[in-house]
Amino acid sequence: MNQTIKDGNAQGNPLGFAPIPGLIRRFAIPSIIGMLVMAAYNITDQIFIGRVVGMYGNAATNVAFPVVTLTTAFSQMVGIGTASNFNINMGAKQEEEAKKFVGTGLTLMASFGIFIMLFVLAFKTPILWLCGATENVFPYASTYLGITAFGFPFLLMGNAMSMLIRADGSPKYSMACNIVGAILNVCLDALFMFGFDWGIKGAAFATITGQIISFVIGILYFRNFKTFDIHLNMLGIRVEYAITIIKLGTSNFINHIIMMLVNIVLNNMLRKYGALSVYGSDIPLAVSGIAAKLNSVLASFAVGLAQGCQPILGFNMGAKNYERVKKTYKTALSTALCIGLVAFAAFQIFPRQITSIFGSGEELYYEFAAKYLRIYMMMVIIYSVQPMTVNYFTGIGDVRQGIIISLSRQGFFLIPLLIIMPIFFGLNGVLYAAPIADVLACVLALSLIARNFNHLDRMREENV
Repeated sequence: MNQTIKDGNAQGNPLGFAPIPGLIRRFAIPSIIGMLVMAAYNITDQIFIGRVVGMYGNAATNVAFPVVTLTTAFSQMVGIGTASNFNINMGAKQEEEAKKFVGTGLTLMASFGIFIMLFVLAFKTPILWLCGATENVFPYASTYLGITAFGFPFLLMGNAMSMLIRADGSPKYSMACNIVGAILNVCLDALFMFGFDWGIKGAAFATITGQIISFVIGILYFRNFKTFDIHLNMLGIRVEYAITIIKLGTSNFINHIIMMLVNIVLNNMLRKYGALSVYGSDIPLAVSGIAAKLNSVLASFAVGLAQGCQPILGFNMGAKNYERVKKTYKTALSTALCIGLVAFAAFQIFPRQITSIFGSGEELYYEFAAKYLRIYMMMVIIYSVQPMTVNYFTGIGDVRQGIIISLSRQGFFLIPLLIIMPIFFGLNGVLYAAPIADVLACVLALSLIARNFNHLDRMREENV
């Protein structure tokens, strides 16, 4: 146990005085790298499936993806809720409270993971039809989801524990949890799909193996938790603390749940209005699956930056260092916007080349892919504003504002637009719904941030 670090928590934490850009780099870069590796694994997985199984394989993973998003939603809720409460209480020098939050959070992670696995296994078939499967796609999706469901407890706990590990001051170890499992997954993809010729089963087995390894690496960290010792008697669900964890993680949970609903609505709209177009139902589903994996790369930067800021935001809010809270948000967001500009250029200039990485297809396939990336992903420049703002409000403990932002882009704007616009514009209406929703959500998020900054200024003046 590192006693020096533990004593340092009482005397002064670098989160409260070190330069903001350096702290963001320290916490965000490992988080971004870890998420990028996960995104790279998802993309590689999609490439292998596209080249071995074909277009139906790409469509199958797209149909199964809402369940993965559901699992991620619970991991975000418990992981961020636990990490935020841990940082806030340590910033306020309330170590015993922090211990109770950590013990309760770890127990919730295991409980939710097992529940989701059992639920998916029990209702696999109706879930897949609900998520937009077609007759051609269903057999592949059923095989893939039936195997990967057994990895959901490890996926949920691995992701959630990495957030707590990062909050404990070990962002590099948190990154390692994701990287090792993802690299192993990619290697096993090649072995199982090409070497053993297992097809989509090989992709599924490679996925759960990587998740198990990431989970094991995460569990090992808690033998040497930096801030305080972790004991088995800390585990258990304390209702009051569980409610607080869930409340503080609710905005991120809702954000992912709405993302899941968007994926379901989008799949069904593509299936319905694609059938009325020259492209048919299967091509739009396959392209949407590819775009979702590409979007995960951008999300890696946006969410990685946001999660890297969370310990800085939480600690300084607890310590009433409001100027550092504001500067952290501004610095991270300006970086994320620059990344969004690069992504916009790539999707507009090279849509066909990007699509061809994921396997070949007929000319209609490439035609729709180029159209999808250029229109649906048009406003990726401002994509980062929403996740950055959601994590900002979560980090400072403002649950209500975080929930509003979480609901805005996907819930208030995108889902209604996905349903209404195709009525008048057909398949094109589905594509244009996303950029319109992005602009509306960005305006709302920045408005709430401006109001919050004014509130922090008043609080600072009162403290002085």
